[in-house]
Amino acid sequence: MKVVAIIPARGGSRRLPRKNVQLVAGRPLILHSIEHAVTSTMVSRTIVSTNDLEIASISRTAGSEVIIRPPELSTDTATSESALLHVLAALEQQDGYRPDLVVFLQCTSPVRRRGDIDGAIRHLVNVGADSVFSATESKWLLWRSSGPWAESFNYDYRKRRREQDMIPEWRENGSIYVFKPWVLREHENRLGGKIAVYEMDYWSSFQIDSKEELDLCDWILRGQAERSNVRLLPDRISAVAFDFDGVFTDNHVMVAQDGTESVLCDRSDGWGLDRLRETGIPLVVLSTEANPVVAARCRKVKLECRQGLGNKATALAAFATERGLSLSEMIYVGNDANDRECLQAVGCPIVVRDAHPSIRAFARVVLASPGGHGAVREVCELILTKLELHHDSV
Repeated sequence: MKVVAIIPARGGSRRLPRKNVQLVAGRPLILHSIEHAVTSTMVSRTIVSTNDLEIASISRTAGSEVIIRPPELSTDTATSESALLHVLAALEQQDGYRPDLVVFLQCTSPVRRRGDIDGAIRHLVNVGADSVFSATESKWLLWRSSGPWAESFNYDYRKRRREQDMIPEWRENGSIYVFKPWVLREHENRLGGKIAVYEMDYWSSFQIDSKEELDLCDWILRGQAERSNVRLLPDRISAVAFDFDGVFTDNHVMVAQDGTESVLCDRSDGWGLDRLRETGIPLVVLSTEANPVVAARCRKVKLECRQGLGNKATALAAFATERGLSLSEMIYVGNDANDRECLQAVGCPIVVRDAHPSIRAFARVVLASPGGHGAVREVCELILTKLELHHDSV
């Protein structure tokens, strides 16, 4: 099947300005939906429909195609359906592309499980539906206004039933819609024909339209990422090696008039390293940088430092050999292209959140923190949590 995922994302928003590029769990809101789409095994193309240059730039960098939406389809009153129809028309006009199915993702619903998009597509196919919407099971007892008073809406308050006796109901969560293109063209609606429900969990029911909802989704996604990253760490960790620039620092350098260079580091990294050092796991910094600032910071946080290296992968292998360690049980934390060989050599490659796109594919774990802003502290806490969990399970 040819399956296209379409993500409408205007630049304007009255209730929460610049909503689609607000940071949620450390990344622009729209990026979450793009990553869900491009990592789907069943989506063939991912398209962002926008009128905003910043959104377009973020989307292309993340691996999505971009179709610029005209002003008349970018107003507060323009429907999502109008943007979807515009994308389908543009794809057909540009390269004769006519998809078998359309996946419509609202980037204001960023909480999805891995596999939810593929699950919704399979559900439509398996049950023979024409359209599917994602929803969360609802046990809410609803009331509505009746003049100055209230009346029960989905139950009779005079015969109050237990939750387990209620007829199954779902609350549309706005996260995923899958439909055949004819549904949209004939009805100008995302739903039509035989409609089915794809059920998602409770945490997926939240949408972002206010600062409070943004904070809530940020908390949910950060918690999910941390739990996921802890699970990805190996049970046995023989050593941890760090790159310096872009990991301990934000990759910026300040140059004084006399040529002296200085960098900014996160003070909290030292606290994390102190706790991790207590476990006895060997720690080392490997850097191609010859500036003495690297050694100075490593002395401060009591780390072994090997700098001015011509080849970090060779130095990593030498460190492992000297200590009698297995590279397959080591962690390496990097941020840029010159870390690729080290990331490929170890059992658990980790990159910071703002790592160069060319090496993200080599990482088992992508941190929530960018370099120089708590990335080292995050690695330490992930390892400490993993060790505690492993100790409790044996």
